[in-house]
Amino acid sequence: MEEAILKADVLIEALGWIRRFRDKITVIKLGGSVMENENALLHTLLDIVFMETVGMRPVVVHGGGAAIDRAMDAAGLVPTKIKGRRYTDDATLKIVEEVLAYETNEWIARQIEELGGRAMNLNFRTTNVLFGERITLAGDNGESIDLGHVGKVTRVDRTTIENLCYAGQVPVIPSMALDDRGGKLNVNADTAATAVAQALGAEKMIYMSDVNGVRRDKNDPGSIIHSLTDVEARELIRTGIVDSGMIPKVEACLETLDRGVRKVHIIDGRLRHSLLLEIYTSSGVGTEIVKASEVQSPMSKVQNQVQA
Repeated sequence: MEEAILKADVLIEALGWIRRFRDKITVIKLGGSVMENENALLHTLLDIVFMETVGMRPVVVHGGGAAIDRAMDAAGLVPTKIKGRRYTDDATLKIVEEVLAYETNEWIARQIEELGGRAMNLNFRTTNVLFGERITLAGDNGESIDLGHVGKVTRVDRTTIENLCYAGQVPVIPSMALDDRGGKLNVNADTAATAVAQALGAEKMIYMSDVNGVRRDKNDPGSIIHSLTDVEARELIRTGIVDSGMIPKVEACLETLDRGVRKVHIIDGRLRHSLLLEIYTSSGVGTEIVKASEVQSPMSKVQNQVQA
């Protein structure tokens, strides 16, 4: 009986959050360790089915770098990286398209369906929703470095994505785009997800990572900081508390906030049901970053309560 009561308490705690986020769009970026751990990925997709079932509007944007590397190795191609970016020539682009836009994209949508949800894979064979342009990198001497078929998102087909969301389907979007001539572009999954979240005016953007969030001590999972403002996050970078591999993650979060998304989360996708624990519990399991201007002072909270 006690165990049953505890389960009921959990449902009651979740009820408030379910009501609060009903009909709100959340963009979930899948990649890295989550994509490589089939068990973790399936639990994440089950969480996404739950979110849609209780009225949230999840949108999935995914990469697939490791699977692309394996396919290139099987084809006898050696990946070329320039300042952390994959150089994408014609042969590489063909593999990226096949593995990322078709195999991975369609597998994710199919798994969501098999778990009881409804999903639509949005790729070049169905409906493309990301449009972009080629990018170059600045060299050490100021010269432009060509990256081949690598681009950034400049436009998102918001209408198609929203129509799917409000029809009860989960849009599944690969990090590829078309340029104005119909050429295909390989796009960084983090920046693609940010562009989608901005275009949709998303309530939340969630980065599924291989760490449990921002930590005061990077070697101590127990030192996680559950809530940060953008000002506090920048100070942690400046003082070196946030360093090395966490810096790009936090900077991506800050850029997403600057583009109008209300809240950004970093969570460990390997933790079973981490999505549900982060969204539907009061404590959460990851790090939530918000704009300092969105955080109410104690006095403004009292004023709002009096007005209500």
